[in-house]
Amino acid sequence: MRTTISIDDKLLSDAKRRAAETQRTLSTVVEDALRAELGRGHGARARPTKEKVVTFRGEGLKPGVNLDSSSELLEVMEGRA
Repeated sequence: MRTTISIDDKLLSDAKRRAAETQRTLSTVVEDALRAELGRGHGARARPTKEKVVTFRGEGLKPGVNLDSSSELLEVMEGRA
Protein backbone atom coordinates (compact mmCIF):
# COMPACT_ATOMS: atom_id res chain seq x y z
CA MET A 1 0.00 0.00 0.00
CA ARG A 2 1.25 3.48 -0.76
CA THR A 3 1.20 6.13 1.96
CA THR A 4 2.91 9.40 2.82
CA ILE A 5 4.68 10.06 6.11
CA SER A 6 7.03 12.77 7.39
CA ILE A 7 10.46 11.54 8.48
CA ASP A 8 13.35 13.50 9.97
CA ASP A 9 15.91 14.28 7.23
CA LYS A 10 18.80 12.64 9.10
CA LEU A 11 16.75 9.52 9.82
CA LEU A 12 15.72 9.25 6.18
CA SER A 13 19.32 9.65 5.08
CA ASP A 14 20.39 6.90 7.49
CA ALA A 15 17.61 4.62 6.25
CA LYS A 16 18.58 5.20 2.62
CA ARG A 17 22.21 4.44 3.47
CA ARG A 18 21.17 1.21 5.24
CA ALA A 19 19.07 0.22 2.23
CA ALA A 20 22.04 0.72 -0.11
CA GLU A 21 24.45 -1.13 2.21
CA THR A 22 22.13 -4.13 2.53
CA GLN A 23 20.94 -4.07 -1.09
CA ARG A 24 17.31 -3.59 -0.06
CA THR A 25 14.73 -1.00 -0.97
CA LEU A 26 13.98 1.91 1.34
CA SER A 27 10.47 0.51 1.77
CA THR A 28 11.85 -2.82 2.95
CA VAL A 29 14.16 -1.14 5.47
CA VAL A 30 11.26 0.93 6.85
CA GLU A 31 8.94 -2.11 6.99
CA ASP A 32 11.59 -4.19 8.79
CA ALA A 33 12.19 -1.41 11.30
CA LEU A 34 8.45 -1.07 11.98
CA ARG A 35 8.08 -4.83 12.39
CA ALA A 36 10.96 -4.89 14.87
CA GLU A 37 9.51 -2.00 16.88
CA LEU A 38 5.96 -3.36 16.89
CA GLY A 39 7.17 -6.86 17.71
CA ARG A 40 9.03 -5.59 20.76
CA GLY A 41 5.87 -4.10 22.27
CA HIS A 42 3.92 -7.28 21.60
CA GLY A 43 6.54 -9.45 23.29
CA ALA A 44 6.45 -7.36 26.44
CA ARG A 45 2.69 -7.81 26.73
CA ALA A 46 2.89 -11.53 26.03
CA ARG A 47 4.45 -12.21 29.46
CA PRO A 48 2.08 -10.80 32.09
CA THR A 49 3.17 -11.02 35.69
CA LYS A 50 0.97 -12.09 38.57
CA GLU A 51 0.89 -9.77 41.54
CA LYS A 52 -0.05 -10.80 45.07
CA VAL A 53 -3.05 -8.88 46.40
CA VAL A 54 -2.50 -7.73 49.97
CA THR A 55 -5.54 -6.87 52.09
CA PHE A 56 -5.74 -5.22 55.51
CA ARG A 57 -8.34 -5.48 58.27
CA GLY A 58 -10.45 -7.91 56.38
CA GLU A 59 -10.91 -11.47 55.35
CA GLY A 60 -9.68 -11.16 51.79
CA LEU A 61 -11.78 -10.85 48.67
CA LYS A 62 -15.52 -11.18 48.69
CA PRO A 63 -16.71 -14.37 47.03
CA GLY A 64 -17.31 -13.83 43.33
CA VAL A 65 -15.09 -10.72 42.98
CA ASN A 66 -13.09 -10.95 39.77
CA LEU A 67 -10.01 -8.70 39.88
CA ASP A 68 -9.33 -9.44 36.20
CA SER A 69 -12.49 -7.59 35.12
CA SER A 70 -12.49 -3.85 35.79
CA SER A 71 -16.19 -3.55 34.94
CA GLU A 72 -17.17 -6.33 37.39
CA LEU A 73 -14.93 -4.83 40.07
CA LEU A 74 -16.49 -1.39 39.55
CA GLU A 75 -19.97 -2.88 39.95
CA VAL A 76 -18.96 -4.44 43.27
CA MET A 77 -17.33 -1.21 44.47
CA GLU A 78 -20.43 0.79 43.59
CA GLY A 79 -22.72 -1.74 45.26
CA ARG A 80 -24.45 -2.84 42.05
CA ALA A 81 -23.36 -6.47 42.32
